[in-house]
Amino acid sequence: MKEIKITDFENVQIGQAEDQIGKTGVTVFLLGKDGMPAGIDVRGGGPASREIQLLSPLSSTNIIHAIVLAGGSAFGLDAAGGVMEYLEEQGVGFDVGVTKVPLVCQSDIFDLTVGDCKARPTKEMARKACESAGNYQDGQHGAGTGATVGKLMGMEDSMKSGIGSYAVQVGELKVGAVVVVNALGDIYDWHENRKIAGLHDPKTGEFIDSSEVLYNRIERTDNKFVGNTTLAVVLTNGKFSKSELCKIASMSHNGYARAIRPVHTSADGDSIYAVSTGSVNADTDTVGELAAMVVAEAIKVAVL
Repeated sequence: MKEIKITDFENVQIGQAEDQIGKTGVTVFLLGKDGMPAGIDVRGGGPASREIQLLSPLSSTNIIHAIVLAGGSAFGLDAAGGVMEYLEEQGVGFDVGVTKVPLVCQSDIFDLTVGDCKARPTKEMARKACESAGNYQDGQHGAGTGATVGKLMGMEDSMKSGIGSYAVQVGELKVGAVVVVNALGDIYDWHENRKIAGLHDPKTGEFIDSSEVLYNRIERTDNKFVGNTTLAVVLTNGKFSKSELCKIASMSHNGYARAIRPVHTSADGDSIYAVSTGSVNADTDTVGELAAMVVAEAIKVAVL
């Protein structure tokens, strides 16, 4: 196994655009002129999303043309329209005779309390990300611009996060992940079981264990802080169907569980996409386990 770059996947272009003053942004995955099979698994209780039902095994479509990760919560869902316009102009989409309709799925994080709550990803910002495809960077860029972690006790005790990537190759097989880490919980280096970001005392700088805080809050909380959601896109050049990719996305959530505590709460909108970019013959379970590993590593990159 060797480490590779997330940009080493054929026919996938990743573009980013952001508002560094307003602290929000967009990351777009362009999946080639002919589109690619994709699946999704949503575990969080509050996702902001658009067109993800296309990825249900019961849906008739077998491919999509782009994935958008963005900030702005539900307000940011307009960004996908800019990607659709861009792809339509490129002649990319489902042919309906009079034009081509691009199939674009989107998921957003909540970043309204980080910068300017009126600064939201727009169609224009998403078009800029498409036009800048190939400019991917880890850190406070794209959809990770306004990401934060450790918010169980409010924003004042949280820490800044971002977007991160990690990818590996085993023989011909490639598996990688891009993760926007905007979690309610704390972040751990899963190899060392060591907390590296999250809830802390801003006066002393000392970490506070979010799980321990929850253990002492057994009473029902009706107005729990809901400004969270960790999003990921897993890429593999293994050849898989939509239903198999949904299973890979499901197994990828093990990477969240290894690196984020607590995770998949009712106040998170945790979602993972899985995309098949190639035709390598590979085992679903092997790729699912590799995906969990690269997701956990990408989370560490995002916060460091």
